[in-house]
Amino acid sequence: MTMLDRTALVFSALNGVPATRFFETADLTGYKREQLAEVFDTSLKTFQRYERDRKKLNPQDSEKVLKIIHLFQAGESVFGSSDSFRRWMDKPAYGLGNQIPFTLLHTSGGIDLVLDEVARIEYGDLA
Repeated sequence: MTMLDRTALVFSALNGVPATRFFETADLTGYKREQLAEVFDTSLKTFQRYERDRKKLNPQDSEKVLKIIHLFQAGESVFGSSDSFRRWMDKPAYGLGNQIPFTLLHTSGGIDLVLDEVARIEYGDLA
């Protein structure tokens, strides 16, 4: 992600993204909505209420949604399919201290770590 992309992401997050982006993110990742809601430490019912009331997500959740979208787009590109990337996300990853990448999505920094690992895989830097 370039500096311009990161800047745009931050400004979008500060403005808040529509709650519908959470559901788009769930569709993109292929995870169940309940699973993804746990990553946000928010109930699915809360996201459904936000969507119904046409609310925006707070800046932290907006940032997380945007970063997860970027991560899964990058992962699909590197792994060749969303299914292959999702399988990788659900198994311990050597480059992440044998942590399961999906469990790291609970924090913005964790998403960055997973994205960095995907970039290393893309460029063959697996050591």
